Amino acid sequence: MERRWLFYPYQLWMLMFTVVPLALIFFFAFADTSTYTFTLDNIRRAAEPVYLRVLWRSVWLAAVSTLVCFLIGYPMAMILVTSRVKYRNMMVVLTIIPMWMNFLLRTYAWMTLLEKNGLFNAVVKLLGAGPVQFLYTDGAVLLGMVYNFLPFMILPIYSVLMKMDKSLVEAAQDLGADAFTTFRRVTFPLSLPGVYAGMLMVFMPAVTTFVISRLLGGGQFMLIGNVIEQQFLAIGNWGFGSALSVLMMVLIMISMMFLSRYNKTGGGMYL
Repeated sequence: MERRWLFYPYQLWMLMFTVVPLALIFFFAFADTSTYTFTLDNIRRAAEPVYLRVLWRSVWLAAVSTLVCFLIGYPMAMILVTSRVKYRNMMVVLTIIPMWMNFLLRTYAWMTLLEKNGLFNAVVKLLGAGPVQFLYTDGAVLLGMVYNFLPFMILPIYSVLMKMDKSLVEAAQDLGADAFTTFRRVTFPLSLPGVYAGMLMVFMPAVTTFVISRLLGGGQFMLIGNVIEQQFLAIGNWGFGSALSVLMMVLIMISMMFLSRYNKTGGGMYL
């Protein structure tokens, strides 16, 4: 009881930087600021087809980037776990190093690589082909998402695999299971908590991003994050921007509830 005061700074922090901002977002989303009355006009506008199409595009790109991160990140995590300690530590550092650099700088670096006179087109010219439009495409946006968020997929899976009881794998092998069967029936099911965590950590920032789509997409590919940014910073319609933010929060909460329920019920644990 005497140490209860230790929680007060944390509670104050949560109140100022989580509860109050969320309360303001819901206030602007459901209030007419001119009359300070309750209204659903902003929510109805956010549910219009044009914005739902933008939302679907954002969800689709985020889902594809999450899948690509999983297909790349899981084997990479397996390589890290099975490597020798001295190589493993170096590879973990190499995985984390890009996160030490500013997010904008990493994205600008990809702009210089993908532009018409960039490295990718230089390689294409060496192969005898003409310049290819890499920049300002869906592929460029997807590449930026995968590059920036891939460590968030690798590290949770790596952490779970490192803590896994290796005797279970040895028991499966002693019972005659080959490498693929051992992976399918033992390793992968036990690593699912890390997979779920990685998917959430990739999907949530990917579906709300606006910097990657603005720089690598050139403003030609509007995502829901770009629309929200415009409403707050350019147009100044905080009510509609808040309504779109509430829509995004609901989507993210549904995703988290689905994955949490799937994990608790043991879905996919026995393949």
